[in-house]
Amino acid sequence: MRVDKYLWCVRYYKTRNMVTEACKKNHITVNGQVAKASREVYPTDKITFRKDQINYIITVLDVPQNRVGAKLVDVYRKDETPAESFAHLELLKLSKEHYRRTGDGRPTKKDRRDLEDFEFSGKDDETE
Repeated sequence: MRVDKYLWCVRYYKTRNMVTEACKKNHITVNGQVAKASREVYPTDKITFRKDQINYIITVLDVPQNRVGAKLVDVYRKDETPAESFAHLELLKLSKEHYRRTGDGRPTKKDRRDLEDFEFSGKDDETE
């Protein structure tokens, strides 16, 4: 099975086009070699790819016939991604909150929309 189809089947990417773009940017390697989207994947192959600032490392256990449900993904792959990668992502999320605290400066577009929703919901209560 092609590497783009495999990563789509085991639900790491939403579309095969996203996987193809990652391959073009050299984000995906199979057994240590940069892979094109058409590269064939076999059991025991080790796939390494970068997505959302995390370097995933997976081992192919079996090749599915088509896209599988989320509960069945572990039958087809073994995730060897270190836990530190996910902890690093949590730290990044916390650091982003550090730079922009609620109430500091001008509201963001999301803050403004939340305020508008709150204002409109308050006016509906007064008319009833």
